[in-house]
Amino acid sequence: MELLKAKIVHLSRCRSITRSLLRNILQLDPSLNKTYQSSASQLSGWLHISLKKAEYIYSDLHNVGLQKQVIKDMQLYQTVTIVDEYYPPMLNTIKDAPIVLYTLGDVDILKKLPSLSVIGTRNPTSQAQRKMAVILQLIQQGWVIVSGMARGIDSFAHQMALYHNGKTIAVLGGGFHHIYPSEHLPLFHEITQKGLVITEYPPDQPPKRHQFPERNRIISGLTMGTLVIEAMERSGTLITVDQALDQGREVFAIPGNPWVQQTKGCHQMIQDGAKLVQETKDITIEYEGILLEN
Repeated sequence: MELLKAKIVHLSRCRSITRSLLRNILQLDPSLNKTYQSSASQLSGWLHISLKKAEYIYSDLHNVGLQKQVIKDMQLYQTVTIVDEYYPPMLNTIKDAPIVLYTLGDVDILKKLPSLSVIGTRNPTSQAQRKMAVILQLIQQGWVIVSGMARGIDSFAHQMALYHNGKTIAVLGGGFHHIYPSEHLPLFHEITQKGLVITEYPPDQPPKRHQFPERNRIISGLTMGTLVIEAMERSGTLITVDQALDQGREVFAIPGNPWVQQTKGCHQMIQDGAKLVQETKDITIEYEGILLEN
């Protein structure tokens, strides 16, 4: 299994490899033996890709330097692949599930339920901290709080969970060597000590604009529901909400002053069908059956 994991991680870093192509390769060649033994022209033929792409893949599969880097990173960071027992079952049900997750911290948290993603604007109002009180009882009841370690609501959610000795998962939009925003480096270290930080990007990969919407599908996919504390009408928060809905997850929103920009997104979500949240039980009542099982 460890050899297969290493092969998956290695293959995921090869040029021209996309998640969809890697998923297809794993279906056609579960052991990956054929993949490693094929020539570039053979890869092109049975994977139905251009010869140029196949040559890139072949070259990287036989790149000793890349192989050594993969081994080094897997020694430094616990790596969870889609064939792993630690791979979170809920995440495996979403479209375009990540094939590889690099982790730092308590990897057991990945399998804990119940869980809730808490997201919102990077520019919260003075009322945002009071609104965060709605998750305090959840934290005390053992809920895992998942967010993206961004400025504003994300950091509030992680900090509240940590302060009250709860469990939290931060999902990054880049590799561990490039923490963004940089002022959250202390928060990052605290979460690695008391919670869990994960990313699907290799440690040396810096964050790029398109990677943040990508990581949002993991934030919503890891949890039973998504709570929006504050959001503007057009923001990255809405991307996560759309992904949560597409994944069949519950979406919750806290209302606020209708004349404040940071609450207009929440009001729109509520008009579109998100559940209005005024207190903790507005969330827990949706999961009574699951909570009894756990």
